[in-house]
Amino acid sequence: MNYELATLGGGCFWCLEAVYQQLEGVESVVSGYAGGTAETANYRDVCSGTTDHAEVIQIKYNKEKISFGEILDIFWTIHDPTTLNRQGNDVGPQYRSAIFYHDENQKIIAEQSANEIAPKIWDDPITTEITSLKEFFPGETYHQNYYAKTGSRNPYCTFVITPKVTKFRKQFADRLKKS
Repeated sequence: MNYELATLGGGCFWCLEAVYQQLEGVESVVSGYAGGTAETANYRDVCSGTTDHAEVIQIKYNKEKISFGEILDIFWTIHDPTTLNRQGNDVGPQYRSAIFYHDENQKIIAEQSANEIAPKIWDDPITTEITSLKEFFPGETYHQNYYAKTGSRNPYCTFVITPKVTKFRKQFADRLKKS
């Protein structure tokens, strides 16, 4: 009963997953898709741009160990919420910055965080979509735990994900899971 869900989009789901899996209070992270108009979602269709889904992660977290607000504090630092439909070289609506809230309390916290916390980190206007989660579609098995499984064997991981994970580990060292 102490667990809640958070669903976030911030570019490639592999990047977000790799960070949040290391965060104290996080029970699990599932890569998937949300925010689209199609009745189903899979990687091929989402990448085509025809479903309107975003690549997202769904975080199951222990609310006694970490709050939704703290999860968002990290969210603002691990991706660029000022670039519409883009994170680095990943371009398209599937890479948009988004917070899919699960209830009215999360909506209030997300809006407050976007208006008060994010602008302290970023100079440009925040483009993050804040909307109710309608449905979450788990991603394909090969997308789950991707960074943990492939790491340095994949150039994308080496050049894109590793720097984000390194920055997170340095900036939030006190929030890492204990080994």
